[in-house]
Amino acid sequence: MSTPSPGDVLSGKFRIERVLGEGGMGVVLAAHHLHLGRTVAIKLLQPEALKHQELVARFANEARSASRIQSEHVARVLDVGTLDTGEPYMVMEYLEGSDLSKHVKRNGPLAIEDAVEYLLQACEALAEAHVAGIVHRDLKPANLYLTRRADGSACVKVLDFGISKAALVGASPEAQQMTQTQSVLGTPGYMAPEQLRSSKHVDPRTDIWALGVILQELLTGKLAFQGSTVPEVYAAILGDPPAPLRALRPDAPPALEAVILRCLEKDAARRFASVGELAAALVPFAPQRARVSAERIGRITGVAVPPAGAMAAPRTGISVAPPGPGPAVQQGGVAPTIAGTGYATGPTLGPAHSGYGVQGPTPPGYGPQGATPPGYHSQLPQGYGPQGPTPPGYHAQPPPGYGPQGATPPGYGPQAPQQPYGTAYGAQPMQPMAPVDPNKGKMHPSTVALIVVLGLIVVTFGGCMTCVCIAGAEGAANEKSGQAR
Repeated sequence: MSTPSPGDVLSGKFRIERVLGEGGMGVVLAAHHLHLGRTVAIKLLQPEALKHQELVARFANEARSASRIQSEHVARVLDVGTLDTGEPYMVMEYLEGSDLSKHVKRNGPLAIEDAVEYLLQACEALAEAHVAGIVHRDLKPANLYLTRRADGSACVKVLDFGISKAALVGASPEAQQMTQTQSVLGTPGYMAPEQLRSSKHVDPRTDIWALGVILQELLTGKLAFQGSTVPEVYAAILGDPPAPLRALRPDAPPALEAVILRCLEKDAARRFASVGELAAALVPFAPQRARVSAERIGRITGVAVPPAGAMAAPRTGISVAPPGPGPAVQQGGVAPTIAGTGYATGPTLGPAHSGYGVQGPTPPGYGPQGATPPGYHSQLPQGYGPQGPTPPGYHAQPPPGYGPQGATPPGYGPQAPQQPYGTAYGAQPMQPMAPVDPNKGKMHPSTVALIVVLGLIVVTFGGCMTCVCIAGAEGAANEKSGQAR
């Protein structure tokens, strides 16, 4: 059967309005549902695809997989059926908007918050899919559709589960064989190394790789792995490091680049283990409204979302430069580590360093609230009252910047930001230092007086004893002299 034309009625209830999209495998049409009075999208297979049982099985697999996911971030499948000619069709919700590939080409790279929010919405759909045993295997910006809710807010829909790997109970033998195939399935620039080697050995971490590639493309307009031919792209994926994010997007935080680099670890064991962990690492870079998606993902996957304001980034062993333009992030170091079920207080970038805590080290002489500056005391010494003179070295009002407990040095204290300390060092809290005692090392006046008295006694009696010894010596000499005479 050729592609239906506008005005044709399919299955007695769908009047075709126009073609929405067309590819090598299928075509998507906008149609008016005559019974419900609403616009829907109908997906049909191309005549050539109908000749291949594997492609027909994929078509059925897409309908089954999408219908098992209840998230608003998956295009809903409303119906499936077979035309009079025996061709299968799928009825889906009609979406107005644009896929993210066209959106970036038309408008350029996205703002960081927008890109992260859109990715979190996609992760929300994938969290349900992965829990249901479904791996998408073909994530790319063209399969993330940006539409609007009734209130005008942005909503991303994940499309095309046609080549998803699914554990389908009661699926046809053709579908089961299709999910186990060893052929290469996917779009070259977004495929993980293990997917290039064998499509049957993929798991949710394969989708996490693709999400990392997608996020970098949304932020830069370019793929993380490039080549002039498909084999060159494959070689880059298998052997080359990804293009550095901040070389093309200097305003991107180093910690966000670290998140992408962890998604793009060639060894799947070093990536985020789930989209829940990825969402927990991304939420600090998203707008506040996106926490709803992150928290929902956390409930589905069992990974806690860091509290608002916490700096959550993966422990990757990646050297991170200060914010702003700077040298590219370099890989290396320890394997990823996740404490408990997620980030409770926000993980720390870089290796652990004894003596440094999440708020940074306390400089010598400063306690939790800052040291009392030298010469300043909360109480005057004995003999001086509030109305009397101020003794030397004492001041009634502390200098600017010092409070009752002394000044808190910039970057320190319980609410201090995590830069520069606490980002490059581990989370070993430092024990608070006691305030420095300004009288430490000074002797009590009574002690000084006692030492003086003892000194006088020694000097006095020492002189007397010297005189006695000299007199005794002279008497003995005179007595010997008399005997000699």
